[in-house]
Amino acid sequence: MAISQKMIAFAERASWIRKMFEEGAKLKAQYGADQVCDFSLGNPDLPPPAQYQQAVAKVIGAEGPGTHGYMANSGYPFVREAVAKQIGSEQGLTVGADDLLMTVGAAGAINVTMKALLDPGDEVIILAPFFVEYNFYVDNHGGVTKIVNTAPDFSLDLDAIAAAITGKTKAIIINSPNNPTGQIYSAAELAGLATVLAKAPQTVYLVADEPYRKIVYDGHIVPSVFAAYPNSIIVSSYSKDLSLPGERIGYIAVHPAIEGKAQLLGAMTLANRILGFVNAPAFMQRVVAELQGVTVDCSIYTRRRELFCQVLQEAGYEFVPPKGAFYLFPKSPIADDAAFVALLAEQKILGVPGRGFGLPGYFRLAFCVEDHVIARSAAGFKAALAAARR
Repeated sequence: MAISQKMIAFAERASWIRKMFEEGAKLKAQYGADQVCDFSLGNPDLPPPAQYQQAVAKVIGAEGPGTHGYMANSGYPFVREAVAKQIGSEQGLTVGADDLLMTVGAAGAINVTMKALLDPGDEVIILAPFFVEYNFYVDNHGGVTKIVNTAPDFSLDLDAIAAAITGKTKAIIINSPNNPTGQIYSAAELAGLATVLAKAPQTVYLVADEPYRKIVYDGHIVPSVFAAYPNSIIVSSYSKDLSLPGERIGYIAVHPAIEGKAQLLGAMTLANRILGFVNAPAFMQRVVAELQGVTVDCSIYTRRRELFCQVLQEAGYEFVPPKGAFYLFPKSPIADDAAFVALLAEQKILGVPGRGFGLPGYFRLAFCVEDHVIARSAAGFKAALAAARR
């Protein structure tokens, strides 16, 4: 076999979303796309805000010599200044332009962070259920993931996290609002987590993955990790709040008082270059500098969330209503979540088994789809549940 055995194993571990995508393609070809309810992919379907087109026109109109050339690996200073100001307002403290780097999406930001932090064998705690790629991002840089389950309502299990910390623990990754559960970790939870991390025999960095920060419901807020813990790092992108996932633009921000800040930022800047990113896309840097504080119309996601919760409640499913993001993570009515997802597929409904996110016994549904798709799924959810109970 010519390719890496590790990649073969990785492909198998990461296959659930791909499998459901392929299943969806077959169902759509057989029955027609308008007959299939596809909740498998977290691909935002809302258009970017109107200000996006205005920003694009402004940036294009301002093009001149060197516009598309290289810049510092950390990004344009004026862009970092604009982003830093916005992050400071969200986090409740002053963040400077030199406290952050522009990156190729949040995925690039996490890889840069792991490259800067990890030596071979260092451990990174991730919380189940989790975004599946975290395992691979840590492995990319010689790290080892330690998986810790969250509580039954998907909040932080601080005792379990404390028990997982060893002398090799270098970081913990949290994702709030969470993919796949929509849970938001409270300020009290973050304070408790900070206390746990501070008791470790070495510095443990808190890496907060926040691409869904601005997509929240019922008046919930996403608390400041910077207020909770000085050795914290925020990684994020504009993929969800501006509906720009394909543009691959994001950032890393470090706490202004983080331990060894100058050396850490230097390592991150070098990592941005030597990982092959070089710098975040020049054009999109200039565009997002114009869009700080702007977001998509989240009232649409709010309406879809309410509709989907109603559909699932009336069908008899057990789930925790999401506080943010655009996912539901119901409990599977049978122990084998993959088998239940197959029953849903028989009803032309596509979801993803919870085992794909490190927590069997559940399944994920993405509601970044049009309202009529959610409404059309109601009978199918009832039929699949009835089939599971037979």
